[in-house]
Amino acid sequence: MHHVGIETALRRDRWAVAGSLAAVAGLAWLYLWREAASMNHAGSMTMPAMDARTITLTFVMWVVMMAGMMLPSAAPAVLFYGTLVRKNREQRAVLPAVWVFACGYLLVWVGFSVAATLLQASLEHAALLTPMMASASKPMSGLLLVVTGIYQLTPLKDICLDKCRDPMRFFLTHWRAGTGGTLRMGMLHGAYCVGCCWALMLLLFAAGVMNLAVVALIAAFVFVEKLLPAGRLSARFSGVALLLSGFIVLAGNG
Repeated sequence: MHHVGIETALRRDRWAVAGSLAAVAGLAWLYLWREAASMNHAGSMTMPAMDARTITLTFVMWVVMMAGMMLPSAAPAVLFYGTLVRKNREQRAVLPAVWVFACGYLLVWVGFSVAATLLQASLEHAALLTPMMASASKPMSGLLLVVTGIYQLTPLKDICLDKCRDPMRFFLTHWRAGTGGTLRMGMLHGAYCVGCCWALMLLLFAAGVMNLAVVALIAAFVFVEKLLPAGRLSARFSGVALLLSGFIVLAGNG
């Protein structure tokens, strides 16, 4: 009877955690859709100056985008953590602990968003981006493709991808107790995820930061890399494909 009670609680926890993650990701995508629609409506306008307000809005956009793109592929690790919390602390509410872990994970992506915002501001200042936040330079586009392709084939990519693909081993080797420990675990998992995916995000500067088709494609590819059996092969294949594409773009500009 006790075992049945735990199993019922686990199912309830999974639904609650999955539902809350889906709600946050869904709101993020809704925000991005509205922003993209607004940009398309004003597509013929010149790019606004990168003053403090514009930089702040750009930072918010990146934070929301990273939440929408990365939470779906992080969901298995978050759900697995919720299961561990339930089994080890049967009487404690799971959802608050799970969201401490998720906030730690997202906090690292907030740091990445700072770097992405500064990079975007620099590219805009150098007139290397169009008003739709896509590359205005074929050499830069080719270079972004080559850099991303090279990173997809590096040992560091493999290390970070392995950590992301095996939540059980991650928690066995990095377990920390308490709220502070949970936050640190979330941040560490987020750091591995950034290490796995940061180069792919550079492709947004080539195709358009608010090109939602490209954003969705990259998010789907990250999901495949991190969760499906062919993830490692996908990383290798994408690396070669991106390298070849980059060289073609660079050669065509010559």
